[in-house]
Amino acid sequence: MSRSRIRGSLARLAVSTMAIVALGAGAAQAQDVAIDNDDIGGVVTGPSGPEAGVWVIAESEDFETRFIKAVVTDDRGRYVLPDLPSANYQIWVRGYGLVDSPKRRSGPGRIVNLTAVPAPDEATAAQYYPAIYWYSMMKVPPKEAFGGEGDIPQGIAQHDWLANLKNRSCVGCHQLGNLRTRTIPHQFGTGEDGWMRRTQSGQAGESMTGVLAGKLGGVPYKYLADWTDRVAKGELPHTKPERPQGVERNVVVTVRDWLTPKHYLHDLISTDKRNPTVNANGLLYGSPEFSTDHLPILDPVKNRAWSFEAPTMPGTDYARAGHAKAEPVAPSAYWGDEAIWNSRTSNHNPMLDEAGRVWYAARVRNDANPDFCKKGSDHPSAKLTSLEKSDRHLAVYDPKTRDYKFVNTCFSTHHLQFDRNGMLWTSGGRSVMGWLDTKKFLETGDAAASQYWSAMVLDTNGNGKRDEGYVGPKDKVDPSKDKRVMAGFYAVMPNPADGSVWGTAGVFGGRGMIVRVVPGDNPPATTLTEIFKVPAPYFGVRGGDIDKNGVVWVSLGSGHMGSFDRRKCKGPLNGPKATGDHCPEGWSFHKYPGPGFEGIGDNSAESSYYSWVDQHNTAGLGEDVPMSTGNLNDGLIALKDGRMVTLRVPYPMGFYAKGFDGRIDDPNAGWKGRGLWTTSGDRTPWLMEGGKGSKPLVVHFQVRPDPLAK
Repeated sequence: MSRSRIRGSLARLAVSTMAIVALGAGAAQAQDVAIDNDDIGGVVTGPSGPEAGVWVIAESEDFETRFIKAVVTDDRGRYVLPDLPSANYQIWVRGYGLVDSPKRRSGPGRIVNLTAVPAPDEATAAQYYPAIYWYSMMKVPPKEAFGGEGDIPQGIAQHDWLANLKNRSCVGCHQLGNLRTRTIPHQFGTGEDGWMRRTQSGQAGESMTGVLAGKLGGVPYKYLADWTDRVAKGELPHTKPERPQGVERNVVVTVRDWLTPKHYLHDLISTDKRNPTVNANGLLYGSPEFSTDHLPILDPVKNRAWSFEAPTMPGTDYARAGHAKAEPVAPSAYWGDEAIWNSRTSNHNPMLDEAGRVWYAARVRNDANPDFCKKGSDHPSAKLTSLEKSDRHLAVYDPKTRDYKFVNTCFSTHHLQFDRNGMLWTSGGRSVMGWLDTKKFLETGDAAASQYWSAMVLDTNGNGKRDEGYVGPKDKVDPSKDKRVMAGFYAVMPNPADGSVWGTAGVFGGRGMIVRVVPGDNPPATTLTEIFKVPAPYFGVRGGDIDKNGVVWVSLGSGHMGSFDRRKCKGPLNGPKATGDHCPEGWSFHKYPGPGFEGIGDNSAESSYYSWVDQHNTAGLGEDVPMSTGNLNDGLIALKDGRMVTLRVPYPMGFYAKGFDGRIDDPNAGWKGRGLWTTSGDRTPWLMEGGKGSKPLVVHFQVRPDPLAK
């Protein structure tokens, strides 16, 4: 026998021996995996033995909704898929450095050992990386390119550029970096022309083109084209993701789908944030914004999904804001010339009250306001600040009676939150903030008598109260008078510590700010405002929430979770100098996980849309743990004991959330009775793994005490 044949035989023998050893180790370790009749467990092994920190995924099509559950293996490659409803499942392994293993058919109550399959090369392995690893390859113009000397328009700073390419505009609607966004549909061409054509597609084409070609002067097309051209030529991400570590291995992810492949979800709600035991094991309610008036409902116990059509007042037009024109600007690669968004309600954000009623930020009519909102009205709010129009209002749905009632508000709405007294505070009012006394409305049905709104007025004369005759938003500060500011809320968050109401503002321009409103004894006449601007070099505030101590947590386009603690402020909080830049010491910043753009210093390319605080330990990570949507990390991100923890959806890739909440179904059931609920919020669900035909997702995150808990 030749030496080469001898070497080949020895090599094959070594591989066979490794496989036998691995199989033996897997069988032995499988004996250490305890399961019940509704679990599947086993061991994952690869060529070198047990595979730690990889996902085991089970998927079933036996229910009305697709059902997926995924867990992570422990340091010995062991796994337990807990609490699987009786069905047939396809089970496989996915992980960094691997390709998907062959799918095995099985069911609950069985031990299923699985064999991981290493990726044949780096390019194949990279196809399983989260979007951030690909998006961070995009180049950013250097600082010297800004200032109006080149092609970038005057007045656009580097932080404006980044905010628009991140959570203000592009990643404010889509996950960029996934397979279908890092490649261009072949019919659109390549390079800059391909991106120009792509971003004209569909009913949002005008909005996308307005940012890229208008606000940013067309320059982003060059950088987007360079990025996707390099990807097409085989360039790979400059860093690799680590496999889940620590508590990340304790995460159980359950995924279902709902609504239709043509429509998207903005948000969902499962419970009352003030008391997350409300609606235990109950239905979930979604908001599809511009896409449809069919509001989805999911029963997570029976794995059923349906919808009801929300009405509007007679004569209400379609909601044709900047993101939803009547017809596509140019044909979509997926839906051609079809106009797939046709909503009148523009239902944006839902909240549950203590009785399980669902309150929606939804249009109920056209924009022109009724007379009680306008100048000359005797409404107490209109006397101070009259309003001529509002583009989104309120509605309430009672699941028991299936009754959907209009709440005709003078102020516009966007996000909603209840305070401890049952007042419903809203964002979206732009020049004002508005709120509704829901108890009064439910008792009387009188929307006019139940609502209030107020201008944002700073106490710049420092006398501790709101005075008449304040100067306008464009006027200079007058130390003898108060000053009105345009600081309309984007996010809204009642402070459980002192009754104030906070919000984020300046989301679509500048660095952004957070805003504190104190209603006073006789609102709106006594309502006072404070503003606190995001200090450089941080920028791009978007969604936010507050903890039980009154600390505000916000998502930032700079790639950080920011926190603001008013108790740390050293200087006066009113007076002529308290106009936004007076408390930088109140701010702290925590960088999100994942790689950053090269050439601009230490950063994360993460483009988080919204932050939320788990005030009641619904996730099992502890009370008051702040969390953010990890829009380029395929999941949610929690700040636990100073460390960022990623709760990832491994399948389907491309998951992108806009809001979430936590519910306690059984406070005595340990981890099984708790969890976070969220929905996919990308406006193009067909760009997820699975492509055209994919529906929006509902995701339940739970955190076990260890990877084998059942």
